Amino acid sequence: MSEPRYLVVVNDEEQYSLWDETMPLPGGWRAAGFAGAKADCLAHIEEIWTDMRPLSLRTAG
Repeated sequence: MSEPRYLVVVNDEEQYSLWDETMPLPGGWRAAGFAGAKADCLAHIEEIWTDMRPLSLRTAG
């Protein structure tokens, strides 16, 4: 049995998460252009998500 694959997903607030590649994306989330093993996806998120604050908070002032 092969290892499950995941998508890196992002919402409008630029918050990232993992999503099972075989499931439809939940409302408000879109694919962020990276898929793979769970560890690879988590490493990718750690590399690109450097400011954990939601977009609305980062742009508020």
